[in-house]
Amino acid sequence: MTNAQWTGMVQIDDTALAVTDTGGSGIPVVYLNGQFATQGYWRRVIAGLGPGWRHITYDERARGKKSKRSADYSFEAAVRDVDAVLAARGVDRALLVGWSYGAFLAAHWASRHPDRTIGAVLVDGAFPYDWLDEAMEQRIRKMFRRMGWFLPLLRPTGLAPRMTADEQADSNIEIGRISRERELGPVLDAITVPVRYVVASGTSLGSKGDEQERIRTSLDKVTARNSYIKISAKVASNHGAILKKDAPAIADAVREVADLDQVKR
Repeated sequence: MTNAQWTGMVQIDDTALAVTDTGGSGIPVVYLNGQFATQGYWRRVIAGLGPGWRHITYDERARGKKSKRSADYSFEAAVRDVDAVLAARGVDRALLVGWSYGAFLAAHWASRHPDRTIGAVLVDGAFPYDWLDEAMEQRIRKMFRRMGWFLPLLRPTGLAPRMTADEQADSNIEIGRISRERELGPVLDAITVPVRYVVASGTSLGSKGDEQERIRTSLDKVTARNSYIKISAKVASNHGAILKKDAPAIADAVREVADLDQVKR
C-alpha cells in the first residue's frame, strides 16, 4: 500500500468510521479522541508536529459528522476500532496519542500489543483511581439526561454524538469501572514501551472541587512501579482545554517517545 494522503470510511462490525491519513514516510501517529470528541480536536497538535509525521485521525462510532451508529459502544469495541483503522491503513507499528477516554484506549492497546507500539502519549487520562460509586453513577445519568434536550440540536454539526443520553451515560460509567486501580493498575504495570503523560490542572466536565486533582495523584504509584512510564509535563490548562492551549507540550511528548524508540532500536 502506498502512503498517499487519504480520507474515507473504514468498515468494522456494524458500522463505519471516518478516517483521515496524511500519508507520507514519517512515523505513524494515531490520535485517539476523547469520549465524545472528534478528530478535529487534534489540529493544533498535528500542526505543532508538522508534516514530517504520518498523522492518522478518526471519529469513533456515532461521533463526528460521518461515522455511523452502532449497536456496540463498549470500550472493547473501541479497542477493536484501533486495530481496524491500523489494518485498513496498512500500519504495522504506530505511536499512539490519546486524550481522556483515548488515553485509556492507548494504554490498553500498548499493553496488549508491545511489538506493534512505538510508544504512547497519554493526555490527562488513564489514571488508576476508584472514583466511581453508586452515587457517582446516579450523578452521571442525571447529567446526561439533563443535557438530552439540546444534544440533538448539535448532532448535525458533529459536536455531539449520535447516541442517546443513556448510551452516553453507560459509556461514561463503563470508563469509571475501567479506571479502578485493580482494573487499570495491572494494565499500566504490564506496559513495556515508552509512555509519557501530559497532565492538566483543575477540573473536568462533571467533576467538583479538587476531585480531578486527587485522581491525578494516582500516577505517583504508577511511575514508581514502572520505569517505562513517566510524566512529561504538568500544564496549567484544564482537562477540556489541554489540546487547545497546551498542544506544544503534547507535541514535545510525542517527540520524546519517538526519540526513545530510536535509541532502543
